[in-house]
Amino acid sequence: MMKLYYDLHLHSCLSPCGDNDMTPNNIVNMSLLKELDVIALSDHNSAENIEAVRKVAAGTSLLVIPAIEVCTMEEVHILCLFYEFEACLKFGRYLYDLLPDIQNQPAIFGDQLIMDENDEITGHLDKLLINAANLSIDRLLKLLPDYGGFAIPAHVDKSSYSIIANLGFIPEDYHFPCIEVKNPPYECGFAGRVITDSDAHYLEHISERERFLEVPEKSIRAVIDTLKGLASIQ
Repeated sequence: MMKLYYDLHLHSCLSPCGDNDMTPNNIVNMSLLKELDVIALSDHNSAENIEAVRKVAAGTSLLVIPAIEVCTMEEVHILCLFYEFEACLKFGRYLYDLLPDIQNQPAIFGDQLIMDENDEITGHLDKLLINAANLSIDRLLKLLPDYGGFAIPAHVDKSSYSIIANLGFIPEDYHFPCIEVKNPPYECGFAGRVITDSDAHYLEHISERERFLEVPEKSIRAVIDTLKGLASIQ
């Protein structure tokens, strides 16, 4: 077994609430400076900057997991990790079509920038990504296996956009093996695994080298399988 220090919830400049300094190169290099082993880029309802981050990290020691932070119709944020980059991108484009046809207003909400591996702007998304998609939690959980996705209730200790804040509890029939908190310790009676992520929207908020997963190897599959309950988390 090996230890991987992690931060599995980061936003890029694609998320309107993410700082424009959250570029692919800045995210990767700050994560390396903080001596992290694995990160997940998880923008709101889209995966359009995933490939750029992956390319920047190629050849470094940093493992990048493709992810999306989905906002369901219950206005609950669910962190979705994927085994494959292409499947994550495909799901992100499916999800984008489920967003309401409400245009982003950059002066109010912030830019939604798509970048390449050189931090060059290659485009932007028009629909406001922080809106709730026309997708229930129940439907999301049924769809994700088809895309090789794994769902984790995000920042359950927050007073908004969390499953506990909005539903009042974590339904047992959803069978979540893992939840995420932002500010431990947090007690909610959950019997499964708990991870702590930064939910960073600014470079300085990316996690320090504090939290780790124990995994059999350094791979996307090993990390996700560990979160599903096959190894330990600290």
